[in-house]
Amino acid sequence: MSDPAGTTWFGVDMISMGNKVTGAKLYSVTCKGSTVDKKSLITIDELKQEHKKRHHPSSMVIKGSARYSLFGSTVVENTTIESQSSVTVDFKWNHVESILETPPLSSIATLVGIGSGDMRSPMFEMFRELEFLLVCVLHLFAPHVFLQTEKLKTETDTPIFNSLLERGDLDFVEQLWVRMRKSVTSYQDIGDCLRLVTEALRHGDVKPWIHRDSNSSLSKLILQSYHQQIDPVSLTGLTPVHMLLEMGLDKMRKDYINYLIGEELTTLNHLYYYLSTEVDLQEQVIRLRKLHHLLEIIVTCSTFLGLPYDRLFLLTQSCLQHYKTHPYDEDHKFKLPIKPALISHFYQKEHPVTWGVEVSSGHSVREVRTSMQFSDRPLVDHVIFETGPLYALL
Repeated sequence: MSDPAGTTWFGVDMISMGNKVTGAKLYSVTCKGSTVDKKSLITIDELKQEHKKRHHPSSMVIKGSARYSLFGSTVVENTTIESQSSVTVDFKWNHVESILETPPLSSIATLVGIGSGDMRSPMFEMFRELEFLLVCVLHLFAPHVFLQTEKLKTETDTPIFNSLLERGDLDFVEQLWVRMRKSVTSYQDIGDCLRLVTEALRHGDVKPWIHRDSNSSLSKLILQSYHQQIDPVSLTGLTPVHMLLEMGLDKMRKDYINYLIGEELTTLNHLYYYLSTEVDLQEQVIRLRKLHHLLEIIVTCSTFLGLPYDRLFLLTQSCLQHYKTHPYDEDHKFKLPIKPALISHFYQKEHPVTWGVEVSSGHSVREVRTSMQFSDRPLVDHVIFETGPLYALL
């Protein structure tokens, strides 16, 4: 059947008062396919005329919307590094004057951030550390899987940045975690390493320094060694993996605390939920992943977009509050209201991912809307168009 308009969707929404149907709202969506010629696009005046075919208003409201992907950059050793992290910005504004116009500085803008684990991120080294921690969890609660089969691909990658969260006050247990993370490949390796350490402690060969607030089993053995009284430890079965997991949790929690407190983005009281050791190890790891996710976004916005302190503080509080009551979701989109002027040098030189305009008139059940949306990719899956850089829906 011939369809010159390129219809992609029809819809109807019944209007009722009580049990009686009083009318119906009709919807239709057409797609013009791809184009490279901006001159061939419909104009704002033509869109108004299209709207008037369906409604005869005394006045109309015209609103614009757009989404941009922000690829901010930073300079490392005289080299400009482009961010590939998933940060976009949504714009909404009134009084649209032309198709595909750049959002004005008076727009309402909202940053949308998703953590990525991108090796260009200053958080990439911590991402690899978290991955190893998750491998420990996997083998602790699914022991039929062999550790040596889980050699992480990312360990072969070289991060562009040094770890942003690297501390200079690592205690003995934290340094041991760092070394073991990069060297162990089997249960045997973990057990042998911890056996050497515990024997050295038992015989007084080492008197290592540890942080006062360390909570791992190995830290407790070290404290006991100060008094020449060490509880017997059976390093068989999954006990070594359990101990290694505790070491990693302890170290990474301190890394995250050090950054967030050091940057004055939150306080220890606000971090209590994420730092609690009163829940089981699986839950502790989940909460650590939540912290990492929000740090991925915050660090990207700080390093690549150069957002000011007040915006970073607000974003941090929003993320912390969200994850106190919601499950971990790596695809969750954290949103932050922002002044367009703060990021204008990023989006004004980019093409939008999507751009839309809506003409509306009338009120309530008599409201009529006519909208046009452009995208850099096909807007529907069930209708195939010729490929090109720009698609339009009406």
